Amino acid sequence: MIDELLGRAELKARIEELEEEKRHLERRAEAEEERRSEAARKRQEAEAEINRLEDRIEGLEERVERLSVDDDADVSFRGTARLGGERRDEILARLSSFETGAEGALTAMVTDDVPDAVSDALGDRAALVRRTAPCLVCVDDAGLVAVALAPPTPPAPFAEWGESFRLERSWFAPVEPTWVALVRSDLFALGVYDGESVALVDDIESDVMGAHSKGGFSQARFERRRDQQVDEHLDRAREAILTHVEAAERGPAAVRADAGDGGGPAAVEGSTISPGADLVVLGERTVLGQFTDIADRTAAVDATGDPADALRSAVREFWTVRLSIL
Repeated sequence: MIDELLGRAELKARIEELEEEKRHLERRAEAEEERRSEAARKRQEAEAEINRLEDRIEGLEERVERLSVDDDADVSFRGTARLGGERRDEILARLSSFETGAEGALTAMVTDDVPDAVSDALGDRAALVRRTAPCLVCVDDAGLVAVALAPPTPPAPFAEWGESFRLERSWFAPVEPTWVALVRSDLFALGVYDGESVALVDDIESDVMGAHSKGGFSQARFERRRDQQVDEHLDRAREAILTHVEAAERGPAAVRADAGDGGGPAAVEGSTISPGADLVVLGERTVLGQFTDIADRTAAVDATGDPADALRSAVREFWTVRLSIL
C-alpha cells in the first residue's frame, strides 16, 4: 500500500523488468562467447588440417610427377649439393670459365615447361630438370657439363646458346649491399647484407602469447589478445623497416642524424647502403603477406635464436644455392 502511494511499486516492477532483460542479455553474451570460442577452436583445427593436407598434397604431386613421366624411372641425379659462401663462388667461377665454340653452351632458366632446347640437349635426362624446376640449367653440346642451379633471385625464363654459360652474380648473391629483414610473429631483425656478411641494424622482440589448448571463454579472449599482440608487433616491424629505408634514401647524413637520436652504432653501420637498395623480407609464411607491398622479394625461412643469430641464419638459408648434377 505504502509502495503504491509513494510510486515505488512501479519502480520495483521496472527494476524487475530490467533485471530480467539484463539476465537475457547476459545469456546471449555467454552464448555468443561460446560460439566464438567454438569457432576459434574449429579454426585452429582447420588450419592444422589444411597444413597437413598441403604437405600431403605436395608429396603426392611430386610422386605423381615422377610416376607420370616414363623417363623418371630410368634416370637419377648424379649428385646434389647445397652451396653457400666461398664454395658457391668457386662453383660459379668454374662454370663461368667454361668456354666452347659458338653455340656450344646452353643456359636456360626453367620455371614450368622445359624448353625444347633443353630437351634436345639432355634427351632422357630432361626429366631431371622437370623434377628440380625452377632452376638454371647449364649444359654444353658435348655433354661435358650438365648441371642445374636454383638461384635465390632467379631471372625471367630464357634459353640461349653461346660460347659460354650466362651466369650473373646478382642471381645468386647481392652485388651491392641489400636490406634484409627477418620477421616472425614475435621477433624482427633488420640488417644489411653485402654478399659476404650481414650487419644488424635494428631488432625488436615482442612478448606474444604462445599456443593455447583450453576451450571456453578464456580461449576466445586468448585468441583476440594474441592476434592483437601479433598485429602490434608486425606494425612495429613495418615502421622500423620504413624508417631505416627512408633514412637511407635521404643519404648517409640523415642516417647519422637518426643514430644521434638513439639509432646507435648499427644505424651508422647501415649508412653505406645505397639509396634504392633492394629489400628482401624473410620469415614465417603466415606473416610475409604483410610486407609484400614494400619488399622486392619475400621467402619463408626457418630461422630461430636471438635477433642477430636468427638474421644470419635466415640470410644463409635464403642465399644457399641447390646444385643438381644432371
